[in-house]
Amino acid sequence: MELLIDGLNNLVNWPEWLIVLVAMLIVITFILLFGPLVFMLMTWLLRRGIARFADRLGPNRVGLGRFNQERTRQKFPLWGLLQPVADGVKMFTKEDIIPQGADVWLHRIAPVAALVPSFMMFAVIPFGKDLVGADLDTGLVYLLAVSSLMTLVLLVAGWASNNKYSLLGGMRTAAQMISYEIPMVLSLVVPIILVNSISLDDIIIHQGAWLGLRWHILWPMGLVAFITYFTAALAEVNHTPFDLPEADSELVAGYHTEYSGMKFALFFMGEFINQFLICAIATIVFLGGWQGPGVQLGGVWGYLFSVFWFFAKTFALYAVLIWIRGTWPRLRIDQLMDFAWKRLVPISLGNILITGVVVIVYNTFFG
Repeated sequence: MELLIDGLNNLVNWPEWLIVLVAMLIVITFILLFGPLVFMLMTWLLRRGIARFADRLGPNRVGLGRFNQERTRQKFPLWGLLQPVADGVKMFTKEDIIPQGADVWLHRIAPVAALVPSFMMFAVIPFGKDLVGADLDTGLVYLLAVSSLMTLVLLVAGWASNNKYSLLGGMRTAAQMISYEIPMVLSLVVPIILVNSISLDDIIIHQGAWLGLRWHILWPMGLVAFITYFTAALAEVNHTPFDLPEADSELVAGYHTEYSGMKFALFFMGEFINQFLICAIATIVFLGGWQGPGVQLGGVWGYLFSVFWFFAKTFALYAVLIWIRGTWPRLRIDQLMDFAWKRLVPISLGNILITGVVVIVYNTFFG
């Protein structure tokens, strides 16, 4: 936001408090618009990607073009890019149903509350060089703290529905997210040891050598940490093969069984935004963030390259999520819990120990 404040100071001669207030409003507006746009793009990418895995076309009809011709022969069909807009219109027109005996207030507030942690996390994500809403010295801890709020929100959403399947989905969500938060946090301790900082900006700058290609994932300990983090993060966002909280073959639809229309869409939006955020955090911590060739040019080109590299890496990781969703089967609940406590936690703890020893030896003899 400092870059935005400097720009406003050069453009207008307003009091400092007013410039800061306007900058904050601009950043908040950007976040509120960016979240839904990312959600729409990610749903389109998922549907097109899964379709290719299943030897289908996916969304290919809803787009801008010459509608007086046959739909499949449009000159500019945009490959079904307007399908998310059509889905949004459909959700707005669906009936809002509240089950008898449900906690009405919690049932109404839970879908909105599911979005709050996601939008709060956007505030500290550096989308490019100096392009961050709030550059906190404790940025990584802030992200982990805010993301943990989703556990309570989804548990309350299942409980408020007065439905046994929803309650079981909420309980599964709490058990799963609490279990997998532990190896996820332990995995992020490795880059913290390497950088000796919990600032997202410091972590990115530490990977800036070799034209921005000295990524933590290229270190043996960093590679292990990335694999354990990404695996645990998949479970945190209820992604395949860890989507047990909403297992349709067992729980109808899990914690959001009794939510219809835009309430369901808000849960859906929160889930997809969280998937983008875990990819963004992995990009920042393990893949150099916005660092990359061309950023060193400085000026406008440096900023453009930094934004390009951040989103290129983030959506490359999202492509891995699509691949996993299209190919991997769902685990059983006992397999899911055993994998967290008997596999990921010991591996993460061992990796921390090895990283600490390596850093101490390096600082002692070569530092």
